[in-house]
Amino acid sequence: MGGFLTLLYKELLRFWKVSFQTVAAPILTTLLYLLIFSHVLAEHVQVYEGVKYTAFLVPGLAMMAMLQNAFANSSSSLIQSKITGNIIFILLPPISYVEFFAAYVLAATFRGVVVGLGIFLVALLFVSVPVNYPVWILLFALLGSGLLATLGIIAGIWAEKFDQLAAFQNFIILPLSFLSGVFYSIHSLPNFWQHLSRFNPFFYMIDGFRFGFFGVSDVSPFTSIAVVCGCFLFLSLLTLHLLRTGYKLRN
Repeated sequence: MGGFLTLLYKELLRFWKVSFQTVAAPILTTLLYLLIFSHVLAEHVQVYEGVKYTAFLVPGLAMMAMLQNAFANSSSSLIQSKITGNIIFILLPPISYVEFFAAYVLAATFRGVVVGLGIFLVALLFVSVPVNYPVWILLFALLGSGLLATLGIIAGIWAEKFDQLAAFQNFIILPLSFLSGVFYSIHSLPNFWQHLSRFNPFFYMIDGFRFGFFGVSDVSPFTSIAVVCGCFLFLSLLTLHLLRTGYKLRN
């Protein structure tokens, strides 16, 4: 386990050494979203009965930031290692592909959870947010961050330059994040868009995460956890296959 622990420490240290950029900046950006949308819409929109719109926004924004930062951590680490050539120092030691996968996923998950916790604590300065089911919150935070960390490894393996990685994030991650119910309930959408939203795995992560706070959701949290677990399992198996074969890493 020495190789795994060393790689995990390296990945944790990589983003923690620049925490002002990797942790503080996402918290500030999310806080700006919260202040702007709550100021404009708080008096005009109520999604759940008895829940202020500002409070409604907090879990969605926190989860969106967790997902985006977990993806950014693993994907940026891999693409930087590939372009600078220091990936060789990770591939040469006797570290199994399972240890490689676990170290990157755990480090990215940790960054996502730290960002999400920071957003929640800062948001409490402006609005009171209930916590009804902390176990559900923890489950969706870990699974959601782990899923996007896994997707980040896939993107980092596939991309050969920063432009490709940026395209992956701008045309896949960002649209799925913003169209997942962060700022609204899907029940406020026309039927066509409601049905389309159910094909977005980000929707289930955010809806299930929000259920942990308010005890209310657009779909059953058991459905959401099943979808998230299924997606995480599929992407994990795909990533392990890519790592085992050395696709775009050993060539």
